Amino acid sequence: VQLQASGGGLVQAGGSLKLSCAASGRTFSSYAVGWFRQGPGKEREFVGAIHWGGESTYFQDSVKGRFTISRDYAKNTVYLQMNSLKPEDTAVYYCAAGQLWSTIIVRRTDVYNYWGQGTQVTVSS
Repeated sequence: VQLQASGGGLVQAGGSLKLSCAASGRTFSSYAVGWFRQGPGKEREFVGAIHWGGESTYFQDSVKGRFTISRDYAKNTVYLQMNSLKPEDTAVYYCAAGQLWSTIIVRRTDVYNYWGQGTQVTVSS
């Protein structure tokens, strides 16, 4: 599975962006998809994830209520909708695909088999 993340950009605080994670090479309907981010000088951190069935999502506390994840099986794409963006959301955002699921496991980078290249999100104050 090859993943391509896109949709990043520069936005003012309070604005919105929608990131896409498109898969090719193999259908990824049987994969959970996680979103991670890495800010300047920081470690990569978990943002949220969606189950392969699409019925469950899970987010880190700092983005709950502001971010949502959805998936379009026909387009083999997962989306991260980010609303009410804050300067601290500035980071490179990565999507990843894996085949394990629990609210503890999906937070770990080592359970994902495939990673996209990242897309920069910059939120100005």
